[in-house]
Amino acid sequence: MTDDLRSLVADLATALRTKTIQMNEAYWRLATTGKAEEAQKAAELEKQLRMFLSDKETFARLKAGVANPTGDGLLDRQVDGLYRSYLENQLAEAEITDLVQRANELEQIFSNFRGTVDGKALSDNDIREILVKSTDNTERRLAWTASKQIGAQIGPKLRDLVKARNKAAQRLGFPNYYEMQLTLSEIKSEDLFRLMNELKQLTDGPFAAMKRELDREQAGRFGVAPEEMRPWHYADPFFQEVPRSGDIVDLNPYFEGKRLEDLATRFYTGVGLDVTDILARSDLYERPGKNQHAFCTDIDHEGDIRTLCNLKPNTYWMSTLLHELGHGVYDKYVDPALPWLLRQNAHINSTEAIAMYFGRQTRDSDWLHQVAAVPEETARESAGALHKEQSASMQILVRWVLVMVFFESAMYQDPDQDLNGLWWGLVKEMQMVTPPAAELNGWEWAAKIHLGTAPVYYHNYLIGEVTASHLQAYIARETGTPRIVANPGVGKWLVERFFKPGALYPWNTLVEHATGEPLNPRYFVDQFVK
Repeated sequence: MTDDLRSLVADLATALRTKTIQMNEAYWRLATTGKAEEAQKAAELEKQLRMFLSDKETFARLKAGVANPTGDGLLDRQVDGLYRSYLENQLAEAEITDLVQRANELEQIFSNFRGTVDGKALSDNDIREILVKSTDNTERRLAWTASKQIGAQIGPKLRDLVKARNKAAQRLGFPNYYEMQLTLSEIKSEDLFRLMNELKQLTDGPFAAMKRELDREQAGRFGVAPEEMRPWHYADPFFQEVPRSGDIVDLNPYFEGKRLEDLATRFYTGVGLDVTDILARSDLYERPGKNQHAFCTDIDHEGDIRTLCNLKPNTYWMSTLLHELGHGVYDKYVDPALPWLLRQNAHINSTEAIAMYFGRQTRDSDWLHQVAAVPEETARESAGALHKEQSASMQILVRWVLVMVFFESAMYQDPDQDLNGLWWGLVKEMQMVTPPAAELNGWEWAAKIHLGTAPVYYHNYLIGEVTASHLQAYIARETGTPRIVANPGVGKWLVERFFKPGALYPWNTLVEHATGEPLNPRYFVDQFVK
């Protein structure tokens, strides 16, 4: 039995390696070109992969393997991962084809859509720049409105896709697609919502106080009363970032005229992690048709790691590049001796933790001086304001993720409900943002790309931040210093304790294995809320 199972796993790994590489390369071409023919190729390859994973005889053998562990930890872990991959795909070919094509269509719309103001097309970078810099209320409102225009195209299609995903999940024995994805990713629903509710309770008071102060400052900047603040008065279309205010340190001038990839290389080298090969394979600057967002992809689990960005010499893109390279170094330093199926990160939230740990550095005074060449006195004098800003940013993140988690879970429970009403109700409750006086198109919720193209994902950002604070506390303890910049002990600790195990352990087991303690939100709260 064990030998048969070992042979099955080896054969599946060989086949999946080929199919996964082909699909990842296809999606890279789609993201970098936005071409319809690339979208079709990517969809076809994803369909082929999912059809391979739909084989019922193989699934039955894997199911039996999960029910009767061999005692070989490496083999049993691979069998478990394969079982979960096969379970999701125990569907008819027509259903798999339909799900893939629907999701791919949304991806293509997001890649090519540009909002318009008075007939002028605006990229996401254009809209972001207006919301960061402009003090003209009309210009801001129009730019923000343009960011929501895509919702009318995406919304009806996405709601139908949600129904199709639910139908498939229910056929596989789950109440809905949301619950299925949590289970398949080794997250218990009760644990997730316990953490979300705990973080909501811990941030209710501090966030309300911070938000009142922020609104007073912003209202003065725009010449409106605090109660007149609306979604377009914030620096991000979804209020995911701290708006500019008197206390905000404008770091953008320190990045003007600089190559962000050079700064990133200098920083990562200083902590003992090499990113030069990752950057050499990456696509870093914007152009028509290219995906406007950012991501990192491990093409083959054998070293071909790339990041896609749309760099501008500013703080936002500096943080984003550090973030994406955090994903990259995790993948790069997974132990190559592991079986191919385990040669990947432990979980989405595990790799998000590393990305966030490094992406935070642009708000660290030591990093600004040592890496970005901000004058030492300026960096030191800015330290207090930077920490205040970062604390506000983290609280804003908590409240935004609460919107996404509660909205998405409710959407999959009942996709026919008034989703726009649900969306704005959560925005008002969680983010304490007053909705616009009237609906724009009734599909504002659908303008968030993750709901369509990265479903049941967003909670991982917050779990990642909580994990990053947890790891940071232990790394400081182990290396004898809270300093990250130019501390090669950081990279050494991460490689040995967190990266090398790959997917050998479930994500929560990995945290405990690395630090000796289960994930504890206290470190995050102590760092950013209290």
